[in-house]
Amino acid sequence: MSRYAKHALFSMFLTLFSLSTVTVQAQPADEDEVTRLQSRIERLEAELRQTRQALEESKKKQSAAENKLAETKEILAESEQNRQARVAEAEQAEEPAEIRFGPLRVGGAMRANYAIGDYPEMDGASRAFEDGGNFNLDTFRINLDYADGPYIGKLEYRWYNGYNFLHTGWLGYQFDEKRQLQLGVNRVPFGPGPYGVSQSWFFDQHYYLGLADDMDLGAKYHHETGNWKWDLAYYVSDEGNYIGSSHDSARYSYDVVNESDQGYEERNQFNLRGIYQFSGSEVKTDLGVSLQYGELKSRGSQDDGDRYAASVHMVNKWGQFTLASQITYYRFDVDSGQPLGTDKLVQMGAYDFPSTAAAEAWIPAVSLSYYLETSQIAWLDYVIPYVEYSSVVKQESQFNDSELATLGAAWGKDNWYIYTDLSASNGNEFIGGDAAFGDRLGANQDDDWQTRFNINFGYYF
Repeated sequence: MSRYAKHALFSMFLTLFSLSTVTVQAQPADEDEVTRLQSRIERLEAELRQTRQALEESKKKQSAAENKLAETKEILAESEQNRQARVAEAEQAEEPAEIRFGPLRVGGAMRANYAIGDYPEMDGASRAFEDGGNFNLDTFRINLDYADGPYIGKLEYRWYNGYNFLHTGWLGYQFDEKRQLQLGVNRVPFGPGPYGVSQSWFFDQHYYLGLADDMDLGAKYHHETGNWKWDLAYYVSDEGNYIGSSHDSARYSYDVVNESDQGYEERNQFNLRGIYQFSGSEVKTDLGVSLQYGELKSRGSQDDGDRYAASVHMVNKWGQFTLASQITYYRFDVDSGQPLGTDKLVQMGAYDFPSTAAAEAWIPAVSLSYYLETSQIAWLDYVIPYVEYSSVVKQESQFNDSELATLGAAWGKDNWYIYTDLSASNGNEFIGGDAAFGDRLGANQDDDWQTRFNINFGYYF
């Protein structure tokens, strides 16, 4: 072998030796990487299996929830159908069908009354405690309500024992939900609401001075804007005298009456009332002011007079409680040459009975009531217990004040509305019969506290 061949063989041997060394060194490194990759793949596959298993379980739970929801909806739908069916059956069974003639609805009421209290004993229908009280027919009335688009109207006529009269009779126009006009015999806008502060059958002393639930003949406009409610009215006269034994007192609401044909008559009365409704509080509050001015037309030799009244009133409602309060100042400017012979008294009348009243006074009044639903009692829908107090604080020092306090409740069931009242007064014509009638809101010379327990049963249709 040549020298050159030996050298080439030796070089080839070194090269093979180097390659074998590199191969032997690289092989373990590749095996470790493969092992790590396999281990990672196994972990990922395990995690994937767990994820798939959790997803399957979630799908099963979701399916079960959807089935439960569908079942619940079906039960609720069936329950609502049953409830509506029961309500419809109850309404059909308990509420009489309305009597309608096109846009005219006919309704009414019948009321009976039981009274017992401080009254003289007598034969027959006595109200005295000693005689067990008296039960008789109180009122029968017919109501007509008209509604044809924006045209509206109301009429109410009442019959009592021995006398009857128009209570309400007006036609109107409803411009929209917040504006309305009434023309005819309608309720005067004075005080916090249609019946003053009162919830009771007796009302409060404002009523007996013609300052609550007073009906007169004229025009009234109602407007609501923002939190304000406004009423502006003009009355040409009172509601008039109807059928009874008195000369000028067969009427529903108290007015200055001309019993002697030489007295005064109400004319040209203006009223303004504004009520602001506060919002954003747990206690809902309506704060209002009422103003009234009118003329007194003389039918005798005395001079014409006038009358005015101003009142601040508030209604607070918290939950089921209602607190209504009012303070009013009024004055009748009359001539001492009138048939009563003094300028300290004014002739008033209602319910076919004339009486006198102080010509100038303050009237504070307050009422607290609670509305209680009684769904758990089959024979009762709700009850409204209340306690009320009002007084005529007279400016004439020789007159005694006239107070009225009432503790009672109103009970409602379907078309029935029943008052139960225990009232005490030292100056109200309807409480007690031992004191002189006709003077209790005037001089009130007896100043005698008397009581009356009264139940009034009313069925409305």
